[in-house]
Amino acid sequence: MASRTTHPVLDTRALNRATLARQLLLSRAEMSARDALAHLLGLQAQNVKPPYFQLHARLAGFRPAELAGLMESREAVRMVTMRSTIHTHTAHDALTLRPLVQPARDREVNYFRKGLAGVDLERLAELARAFVESEPRTMGEIREELLQEWPDADPQSLSVAARCRLPLVQVTPRGVWGRSGGVRLTTVENWLAQPAGEAQPVDEVVLRYLAAFGPASVKDMQVWAGLTRLREAFERLRPGLAVFRDEKGVELFDLPEAPRPHADTPAPPRFLPEFDNLLLSHADRSRVVAPEIKGRTWTGNQAHCTLLVDGFLGGLWKQERNAITVELFGNVSPALKEEIATEAELMVATMSGGPADPGRDSGRDPGRDPGKVSVRFASIHG
Repeated sequence: MASRTTHPVLDTRALNRATLARQLLLSRAEMSARDALAHLLGLQAQNVKPPYFQLHARLAGFRPAELAGLMESREAVRMVTMRSTIHTHTAHDALTLRPLVQPARDREVNYFRKGLAGVDLERLAELARAFVESEPRTMGEIREELLQEWPDADPQSLSVAARCRLPLVQVTPRGVWGRSGGVRLTTVENWLAQPAGEAQPVDEVVLRYLAAFGPASVKDMQVWAGLTRLREAFERLRPGLAVFRDEKGVELFDLPEAPRPHADTPAPPRFLPEFDNLLLSHADRSRVVAPEIKGRTWTGNQAHCTLLVDGFLGGLWKQERNAITVELFGNVSPALKEEIATEAELMVATMSGGPADPGRDSGRDPGRDPGKVSVRFASIHG
């Protein structure tokens, strides 16, 4: 144990820059949307639009049509995986990550066992699978079908059991940019016309998590995945990993050759949507969120869109048509305000289908009249 105390210390800024580099937020990556989905192990997607904004913040030349095309061609899907939340995944990850987290979904059903008295869960899964594979169904329709078999069961508990026991995907047009559609569900195997895959080996997923979110602790990954008992996997991999400590003494693991930029590396402003995985994938979020502003990204159960300033959570934003309102958590220089405004203009132009200059990380689009975008800085939060 004594030798572990000699591991190098990564301070908060060093952790921040390393995480931003893995998350493609220090500079926009020349990477396809599909490759980014795979690298990031999916994008949190409770709402339809956030995955598109997440990719805009991370990829050079990204256009919403690229991800929309993946959804329509079934190369990407929306389904419940990590932390029992909806994620947009590549087809491969949808088939193989869901089995990895299935034990957590089974435990989730146990919380509702009182409302499932007398319900045979194997029979429930069999009936629900046949029902949704005959044609995509709404959750209300699934619930009503199951109530015919178990009329005395709690309706909400039946819904949870179906969602947890089956790998259900939200079929298009849900999730396609520029189109609308309610949530209709079928199994991932049915939608992709592929058999269920074996769960990705946990050691492989640990390495992928570190590539996208490292350096990280065991607890960090457990929070991201919604799983427990991952210490054994980290210990198996320890000989091939770089090991550090944070300023609190917590042990952090990383891939030896992964980027860990200098703490003074510039970090440009970035507009992130609600539920961005950057803010949700570590037990200790101080690498991005300063302790004094913890909790400001939520009001009740409503998550806000966030702004990174110098790599850290620096404010909130909202959009109404071509108007962006930015609320900062502290004072910034006029030059930095101009950078933020420029990034906002690029975001509005890109997400509204306007032209952009893919050769620049961010900046005013020479083919667009910047006067069409209004950026307003609201009262500063101290």
